[in-house]
Amino acid sequence: MKFLDLAKVYVRSGGGGAGCVSFRREKFIEYGGPDGGDGGNGGDVWAEAVEGLNTLIDFRFQQHFFAKSGGHGMGAQRTGASGDDIVLRVPVGTEILEEDQETVVADLTEPGQRVLLARGGNGGFGNLHFKSSTNRAPRHANPGQPGVERTLCLRLKLIADAGLVGLPNAGKSTFLAAVSNARPKIADYPFTTLHPNLGVVGVDGHEFVIADIPGLIEGASEGRGLGDQFLGHVERSRVLLHLVDGTAEDVAQDARTILTELQAYSPALAEKPRVTALNKIDALDPETLAERKAALEAEIGGPVLLMSGVSREGVTEVLRALWSRIAPSRKPAADKEDKPWQP
Repeated sequence: MKFLDLAKVYVRSGGGGAGCVSFRREKFIEYGGPDGGDGGNGGDVWAEAVEGLNTLIDFRFQQHFFAKSGGHGMGAQRTGASGDDIVLRVPVGTEILEEDQETVVADLTEPGQRVLLARGGNGGFGNLHFKSSTNRAPRHANPGQPGVERTLCLRLKLIADAGLVGLPNAGKSTFLAAVSNARPKIADYPFTTLHPNLGVVGVDGHEFVIADIPGLIEGASEGRGLGDQFLGHVERSRVLLHLVDGTAEDVAQDARTILTELQAYSPALAEKPRVTALNKIDALDPETLAERKAALEAEIGGPVLLMSGVSREGVTEVLRALWSRIAPSRKPAADKEDKPWQP
């Protein structure tokens, strides 16, 4: 299945049915009176977050969603049928935006969460509705209200506990393949990863989800390389894992590049809890390793873990460091479940 995280859709709710002008005509009934029914309501357009989807590819092949209009009213006080609703099934983590791609309409982060995108028009009143003591034979009815048309953008942000960031060829995909059953494409050229990947990781009996995104380069916030279009997939992460290629000549400059791009994209993303790891230590001698670790620690102003995605050395320690930052955010939910019910 091809990964697609941005789509444009055109939705229109159903129009209301028109009211009916009708009079009762029966033998032996001298004053039948008005009996025109109301029109039916038009169908609504909804969006619902569902489990089991992780891409917006379905909206590549269908972009127009039109709800049914309500039926017209009829004589004998018959109300028109209401139009059927339309439900857009989207993955959990989908943002719905206006056409300008800036105004957020809704953010669907929970399975089963629904939002009304376009309300159907009300059905018009039939002439029976206008009957009164002073107007016993009304000869007019209301037309139904028209439906609502909207152009919306859908943007998927994957929901993961941890997000991988780093320069191209920093070893992010190799790390994900080493710790999970995910099988991202791995090669020795930049930008091997062209779309985000998710993997479920287990450590010390705990499981969490890691998201791997294409590598960033200097100027990504200005559109260079693949740009920062995929950073939204780690925006919801509780912690970031910053992988730095230990075989690079200047590891401090590489780390500075990533931190600068994160800050340019979103200050909130740059301030997220972060674990920094020096990768590919299996290719370094002890003296070079110590020198580059010290340079990296001086640059970020904090501790640096050592690991190798190929030999899996230090991988468990990195996973434990990630879980130590993820665990506090899961405690409230567990405490709520264990709390006894009270009336």
